[in-house]
Amino acid sequence: MRVMVFVKATEDSERGVMPSAEMLEAMGKFNEELAEAGIMVEGDGLKPSSQGKRIAFDGPSRLVIDGPFAETKELVAGYWLWNVRDMDEAVAWARRCPNPMPGPSELEIRPLYEMEDFAESLTPELVELFGRTDGKPAKDR
Repeated sequence: MRVMVFVKATEDSERGVMPSAEMLEAMGKFNEELAEAGIMVEGDGLKPSSQGKRIAFDGPSRLVIDGPFAETKELVAGYWLWNVRDMDEAVAWARRCPNPMPGPSELEIRPLYEMEDFAESLTPELVELFGRTDGKPAKDR
């Protein structure tokens, strides 16, 4: 099971306050544990929303919205992509995580959709299309 673990933003992260050396060391050790256990697929921190953009969709129209974005508690400051047995294992790893922010902070764990979740809607053509990860059809990999 793949899960996305979001590190929720705080006022400090939105101001661009950089983590301390101690926090970086603790997080580095935690990331090493995740990697050695075969859990971590990818992870990184995100710059403040003031450096980001949003694209709003309404039918064929597109609206580009410049950051910063309101509601800090709804923003993401970092993420991991983990490969775990189940949600219980993801929670167990998340509980071991050093506090990712200087003050109170929060992680959010969300499972990713897998191809089997779309089984009722998939045609052989869609399986072929979505099975491509390197530009080649699945049968040619």
